[in-house]
Amino acid sequence: MIVMPVVYASAVDRSLGFYQALGLTVRVRGRSGNWAELAASDGLVALHAARPRADGTEPAEPDTAASAGAVELCLVSETPLDDLVQRMERAGIEPVRGISDEAFGRSVVFADPDGLLIQINEHDEELYT
Repeated sequence: MIVMPVVYASAVDRSLGFYQALGLTVRVRGRSGNWAELAASDGLVALHAARPRADGTEPAEPDTAASAGAVELCLVSETPLDDLVQRMERAGIEPVRGISDEAFGRSVVFADPDGLLIQINEHDEELYT
């Protein structure tokens, strides 16, 4: 698996400039423009738009990982998600959220022993070629 932290940003374009200045390069940009993946040597950083602000001035309540400034652990699977889920279930670990279709392919979410939610992605080969 490849480790890909997800950073939620209040302004994706502004954040892209910052991460590019650090030396990361845009690997793929979502068709909607509200997400991008940046390559960093052998790793990746995913940049996503944060949840909209409730009143236009204050950030939304930080009750989910989608709040500005939050970071979530996300892994990109090198094996099909169906196989991964079966392997995890054989180990007694059930997904918190089963396999779901996403704009980038598919994903599944597990919780580690401390409750940290970990999203595992399977990329759409057509989008990532």
